[in-house]
Amino acid sequence: MSTVLSAPPPVRYPSARWLLVLALLLGLGFLGTRGLWDHDEGRYVNVALNMLDSGDWLVPRRHHEMEHWTKPPGTYWLIAASVAVFGPSTWSVRLPMALSYLLSVYLAWRIARRLAPGQESHAALVYATLFLPFAASGLVTTDFPLAAAEGLAMACFVEARFARGSRAGLWLLGMGLAFAAAFLIKGPPGLLPLAAIALLGRLAPMTEARPGRGWHLAALALFAAVAAPWFVAVAARYPGLVEHLVGAEVVERVATDRFDRHGQWYGWAQVYLPTLVLGSLPWTAELWRLARRLPAGWRRWQDPVRRREEARWLLLALWILVPLLVFCLARSRLPLYLLPLFLPLAVAIAASRAARGAAPPRLAWLGVWVAVLLLLRLAAAHFPTHKDGAAWAEAIRQRVQAPVDEVAFIDDMARYSLHLHLGTEVEKLTLDPRPLPRFNPPADHDFGREWAELARERTLFITKLEQLPEVQAAVTARGGAILPQGAPYQGRVMFFVDPAPRSGASAAPPSPVAHAAMAASGR
Repeated sequence: MSTVLSAPPPVRYPSARWLLVLALLLGLGFLGTRGLWDHDEGRYVNVALNMLDSGDWLVPRRHHEMEHWTKPPGTYWLIAASVAVFGPSTWSVRLPMALSYLLSVYLAWRIARRLAPGQESHAALVYATLFLPFAASGLVTTDFPLAAAEGLAMACFVEARFARGSRAGLWLLGMGLAFAAAFLIKGPPGLLPLAAIALLGRLAPMTEARPGRGWHLAALALFAAVAAPWFVAVAARYPGLVEHLVGAEVVERVATDRFDRHGQWYGWAQVYLPTLVLGSLPWTAELWRLARRLPAGWRRWQDPVRRREEARWLLLALWILVPLLVFCLARSRLPLYLLPLFLPLAVAIAASRAARGAAPPRLAWLGVWVAVLLLLRLAAAHFPTHKDGAAWAEAIRQRVQAPVDEVAFIDDMARYSLHLHLGTEVEKLTLDPRPLPRFNPPADHDFGREWAELARERTLFITKLEQLPEVQAAVTARGGAILPQGAPYQGRVMFFVDPAPRSGASAAPPSPVAHAAMAASGR
């Protein structure tokens, strides 16, 4: 394993121009064909659009009266900036993720230039065709901007540590800036690669003091200058927010199963083993070879001299294994948490193949794989799911002729994607009158508070069909009447509310016959 990086035999791979065309095709092909899927995609886009609507880029909001404190604003800023430049569309809101993918392809090339000389194109090709990065490039999440920022930080560290020249200090400044971007995207988890850097310094210290302590302090100061102001500003405006962000959004995700994300002791195997196996397609066999050779590498690295000689391989191993161990120990586990690890995996796979003298992949087979990936993205646009915001918007247009200022979901998953697809505000309500938590409550407001605003806004309400009697009772108790809009959709009823029906108008629930007809015509 350790000889791979020292003297890989020359292997010819596609030119940089060919790789650029391939990456652009995979990153941008059919990018805007699929509607947003709630709740994650819709939620991120909704917050970004609220920033544009309000002009307030400081406070993330899921509704104009409700803040949203789950992540720092980095991803929202990227989405909002893209929409501001290109206009609102599924293409523009996904563009930051596609650009993160393209940047990561370049970073694979750049990092391989230092860690596996001669295998730059190979590493870029591997990364560009890995299944998980490709799939993630079409999803609106924080994970790809985070992976790109972490990858950029590590690329700067690689240049500072392994490049020959006098610019090591400047590369450290770049690393500080990139880690600041990662921190603004996902907070403390964005700094996880620093653990690999620290362990490398401990296990394989540099033989020369380059760059000096002053550059390290300058990098730290630059990180603080970029990463800290947003946190300081919102903490001053919202007392108790820092405790919430650190406690609920970091500590509880690591130490508890509060978010119901495979927190069982075996949950890591359920989530991360399939992610590595399927996510590394079509290079999974190479991943297996790397795993088999790893124990021999660890035995070799018991010797401090070997560790220094093979520091490049040691860095790749630490970059992959240290975060993976943390993710396995943490009790909140999702497949995309592993996305940042696929950059060092691509470099390691390319170097490993070169060491074995493996021939370049046949272009015909590679073309088939690329076609399969693009067809999967195109097919996803026609995948039937109740989470498709574009389908919800079309269903509303078919049923509702009156103008709609806001769509409110009552005790149901809010389809925040309607903010993009329908151009309206979206709100989640609850019939439960008990006070809601201060930060990130399960609903934006209770139904009673929304009732007071009915005279000012044309709100379309949506609730599950089985909840309709309960909602009807709440409306009737306030002297109002439900005005159903067309047939149910996805087991949900759409309706307006008349808060003060005319004298003699009925506010009673729909008759059994009408109720049965609504249920029978639902789809």
